[in-house]
This record gives sequence, C-alpha cells and structure tokens, in this order.
Amino acid sequence: MTTGRHRGNAYSMTQNNRAAHLAQFDMFSDGPPEAPAKSPVKMPAARTAKVAVSEQEMVDQLEATGRYRILQKLEARPVVRSPRPEFPLNGIILDTETTGLNHRKDEIVEIGLIAFTFNEQGVIGDVTGIYGGLQQPGKSIPREITKLTGITDDMVAGQKIDIVAVETLVAPADLIIAHNAGFDRPFCEAFSRVFCNKAWGCSNAEIDWSALGFEGSKLGYLIGQAGYFHDGHRAVDDCFALLEVLDRNVEGDYSSPFAELYRASQRSRVRIFAENSPYDLKDHLKARGYRWSDGSEGRPKSWWIEVDEAAWADELHYLRTEIYRHPEADPPTRYLTAFDRFRA
Repeated sequence: MTTGRHRGNAYSMTQNNRAAHLAQFDMFSDGPPEAPAKSPVKMPAARTAKVAVSEQEMVDQLEATGRYRILQKLEARPVVRSPRPEFPLNGIILDTETTGLNHRKDEIVEIGLIAFTFNEQGVIGDVTGIYGGLQQPGKSIPREITKLTGITDDMVAGQKIDIVAVETLVAPADLIIAHNAGFDRPFCEAFSRVFCNKAWGCSNAEIDWSALGFEGSKLGYLIGQAGYFHDGHRAVDDCFALLEVLDRNVEGDYSSPFAELYRASQRSRVRIFAENSPYDLKDHLKARGYRWSDGSEGRPKSWWIEVDEAAWADELHYLRTEIYRHPEADPPTRYLTAFDRFRA
C-alpha cells in the first residue's frame, strides 16, 4: 500500500505536480501548509533608445579620440562611355608582373592598364578603359616571384594577354605612367611596339613625395597614408591604387601629384656620364646620386646622373672642379625628353 508520503514523493518526480506534492507533504506537519515561495518578479529592463549613426559619424567619432586611424577600402572608379570634353588628353596607368628583372630573358605574366583623360593643367577627368590579363610564360614562374605576386603556374596555365585589347587602349595615349617606369618600359616595349615612341612618366622618380608629406614612395606607403587599403601586387588593383594617390589634392596645395608628374614629363632632362672618373672618387659620385652603368645598351661604362636641363651647368661645374679637376673636362651628355626616358 502506498502512503501519502510515498505518493508525495512520487508526485515530486515531475515539475508539473509540484503543488500537489507540497499539499501531501504538509498533511504530516504540525502547522498550516506554507505557501510556496514566489520567485521575485523581474522588472523589464529599461529599453535604450536606438539612435541611427551613419558610417561617416562612426568614423568621425573614432578619429576624434585621437587613438584610431581609419583606412577606407579603395573602390575602382567606373568606366564612362562618353568622357567629358574638357579633358582632351589621354593617359595610361600601367603595371606589370614578370618572371624576373631582365627584360631580355624574362617575360610578362600579368599586365594591368587603366586609360583615363586629363587636361593641360594636370587635372584628371574620367576613366575610359580597363584591361587586365595573365599570360603563361615559356618557363615555370620562379618561387620567389610567386611569393611576391601571388601568381602561380596554375593561374597562368593556358592564359594569353589580349594584345589587341592592350594596343587599343595604349594607341591614343599622350602619356604612359608606371610607378617604376625604368623597369616596366623595357618589358612593355619588348612585348609590343605600341609602347615605343610614347611619352613615359615615372610616379616614383618624378614626384617629390616627401615634400607632399609622404614618408616613402612605395605604393603601399602612399596608399596607406592617403587613407586607403587595397589588394596589392595584382596589376589592375595597383593601377587603381596609383590613380587615387595621383589624383589626391594635398592639404594646403591646389595641385595634385599627377599635376607635378605631368609638368615633369614636359621638361627636358640631361643625362651626364662621368666617364673615366677617378676610381677613388666613386663614393663621392655615389653619394651625390650617380648610378653605375655597365656599358650595356650602348651607354658608356661609367657613373651617370640625370638632372633637369636648368641644373646641367651646376653639375658640369661639380665634375670639373671636384672629380676631374680640370676646367676643360667635357663628359658625355645626352638630352632626354619623356619620349626617351626610362628606356633600357
């Protein structure tokens, strides 16, 4: 026979009959049954009014603390079908990835091009065309190149750059820009004659980035200090990154880096070869900015420097008084325009 206590214990096995269990249990107690303890009533938490904050307001708030610096992802500019007529000149921003450093034996594995318009004041107008393409080289891509660029043999297998698309974009260009034109121009001229007899500009060598407040001239530094980040070391991405930096108005200045580059491309330069200079003075030449030529490509085997035409007389005076120590010394010189510069 089951007692009330046993029944009470049986009822206690389920939460749904908890009240009945208490009643059975209290039949054996001396006092009146106690009311079950009540759980404290939880008051609803005060609701915080939500205030819509725009993305720009969040950025402003973070930057106002002085503890944060916000970088914005670089977005590619759209290509327009009908460029504005007030920008009548045509430019190309170019980047290549190659299997090595020697344009005579190494090959282009990727090329990126952005065509844009600009005017005589160096103001950039519209993007008018884009091309990016991969090409399988005649030999395997070296491991160090893959590490640098992210381009693998599998990526370029069976790929070929569309030469017609490249030449269509480049043919009308008044100025071709690369961030290391001395590297890119020889590779491009070996790839297609459309790149020959064009004016070239170098956004690394022909812009005084430090005077514009930048700490370095590498593209990654320029992009970061301009407030952007991007997927680097892919040709078209690097071209768009360079376009944004070139078109950036520097605070307190009404011109852009591109305007400075365009002005530089219109000036003549003089390349001076310190041929037969004394060996023991090579460190003096190197400290002044002279570079060594091994005599290839028809150049004299000597130290050389490139200066603005206006600075030629001063440089010649330096060589005559400090290097040759002869007032009649006449080192070989070559006058260069943007059509000649950065050739191999």
